[in-house]
Amino acid sequence: MITITPAASKQIQASAAESGMEKPALRIAAKRMPSGNIDYGMGFDDHERDNDLVFKTGGIEVVIEPVSVDLLKNAVLDYVEMEPGEFRFIFMNPNDPDYRPPDGLSAPPNK
Repeated sequence: MITITPAASKQIQASAAESGMEKPALRIAAKRMPSGNIDYGMGFDDHERDNDLVFKTGGIEVVIEPVSVDLLKNAVLDYVEMEPGEFRFIFMNPNDPDYRPPDGLSAPPNK
């Protein structure tokens, strides 16, 4: 399933604290676009549904609806500095046709 890096976990926890949330669940969604690329969404959610997959990674409780599970298999959520002072979350996902591993890293195994 998806892995959350320590940097992303730290930022997610900081965002939750700023919002006054204690131990929130992070809902992650993925949808295949007509181009074949994957569109991602994420946010805090306290309304778990019956068929949701719920697990913990990087100290974060993650909730994923069944239609997103295969698209997120072996993906990594990271929080990186894109340019000096510009940080953002990125999904590194071998299931996305445009995915290229960062320099010095190999692609996560596609199991």
